[in-house]
Amino acid sequence: MRSGVKRLTKPLADAFAPLMGDRMGMFGATLVVTFLLVAICAPLISPYDPTALDVTNRFASPNWSHWAGTDQLGRDILSRLIWGTRSALGLAITSVGIAGLIGLALGLIAGYGPRWLDALLILIFDAFSSLPMVMFALAVITVLGPGTGTLILVIVLVSFPGYGRLVRAQTLTLRNAEFVQAEQVMGASHARILFRHLLPNVVGPIIIVLSMDIPVVIMLEAGLSFLNLGVKPPTPSWGNMLYDGYTSLRQSPVLVIAAGVPLILITLGFTFLGEGLRDLLDPRLRNRILR
Repeated sequence: MRSGVKRLTKPLADAFAPLMGDRMGMFGATLVVTFLLVAICAPLISPYDPTALDVTNRFASPNWSHWAGTDQLGRDILSRLIWGTRSALGLAITSVGIAGLIGLALGLIAGYGPRWLDALLILIFDAFSSLPMVMFALAVITVLGPGTGTLILVIVLVSFPGYGRLVRAQTLTLRNAEFVQAEQVMGASHARILFRHLLPNVVGPIIIVLSMDIPVVIMLEAGLSFLNLGVKPPTPSWGNMLYDGYTSLRQSPVLVIAAGVPLILITLGFTFLGEGLRDLLDPRLRNRILR
């Protein structure tokens, strides 16, 4: 039994050995895993209800009861930060994941399909890529109203063309490779070629881009929530907390600092993780590291 477990875990450990040897990549991975654990375990580790009001204890300084103090309504800042992590990561991972899947599917079809279909999909990519993200987000929010669903829709519509272009370029390069031509000569189906040979070779670059786009989406959500166009109060959000801290900066600057630090840390975490994944998934860079 132990030997079987070792045989299963050894390839995984060997695959991630370059990332473990990269200090910045491991630092980013540690930050990302920490934030993910905080988001998942929010109901267990949150000391208070993040929406519970206690106006008699408003603007309390950090103390043993409230480690990060309280806001203008007496709500526990630490609890709101913990639940804000769940809001930020949930929205970012969901929207970027959906956009990535759509871009992956359309990019494979565009790169491997007939020329007329490729031209049509490129036209769609260009049409959505020409939309400025912030202005498009403001226009959609004005029509549909603010909310998490609206933000996810905007991010998906603006992001999937970039992923589709990336996958299309990789697919065009691989479709003329010898192993693909050999499969075609042997009579392999298009589905087998796409899912068995092309997909594993194009998924690496898109994972790198997705990991680096997650903090961008989190910043966008925080900015729109700061303008009261994102996550609706009283749902905890780092952007809403920044706005509350800005309006009450003279009474208590702790809220602005507390809401700003997670944004900085999560951006650093996903950026360093993306760099580490690039070194891990790019064979040329990986060989250079192993030397």
